[in-house]
Amino acid sequence: MRAFDRTAATRFPIAVDAALRDAGWVPGRWNIRQAETWADALRAHVSPGGHRHTIFPAAVEAWAEFGGLHIQPPGTGKHLAPTPFRIDPLHGLHLARTLTDLGRALDTEVCPLGQEADGQALLTIDSEGRVYSLDHTGDWFIGGDIDRALGTLVTGSRPARLTVSED
Repeated sequence: MRAFDRTAATRFPIAVDAALRDAGWVPGRWNIRQAETWADALRAHVSPGGHRHTIFPAAVEAWAEFGGLHIQPPGTGKHLAPTPFRIDPLHGLHLARTLTDLGRALDTEVCPLGQEADGQALLTIDSEGRVYSLDHTGDWFIGGDIDRALGTLVTGSRPARLTVSED
C-alpha cells in the first residue's frame, strides 16, 4: 500500500488535509452509527428549563464524517494561533437553551458540533451547515460549511464576529 501523497489534490488545502489525516480522517470516512448515537443522546436530553436540542441532517452528516476526531492544528496560524479542537456534539449537551437562543438570533436551528481548546469554546452547526464558535468573548462565524470551517480552525484564519444588526 502506497503512503498518501500530501501534495495530491484533495477537497481540502494541504495543511488542512494533513491535520485531518493525522487525526484519523480519511476520504469516505462515515460513522453513521456513532452519529445516530449522539443524535439520540441529544434528543433525549431536556434542560431544567425544558429546552431540547434540535437535530437535522447537516449536523448528523458532519458528525458521521468528522465525529470523534481530535484535531491538532500545526504551525502558528495565519491570523490567530490555532487551537486544538474536537468534533463531539456531547460537549454541548447541557447548552440546549444557549443554542436555542443563538438559533433564534440567527433565524435558524443550531446544534452542537464539538469544542475548541479543551472546552474554552463550543463549536456549533446550523441547519444549513454553517459553523459557529461560542466563547467568553462572543459568538463567531467560522465557515459557510464544515469544510471551510475546518480550514478556518486548522489554519488560524480570523473568524467573523457575530453582531446585532441595527435595523
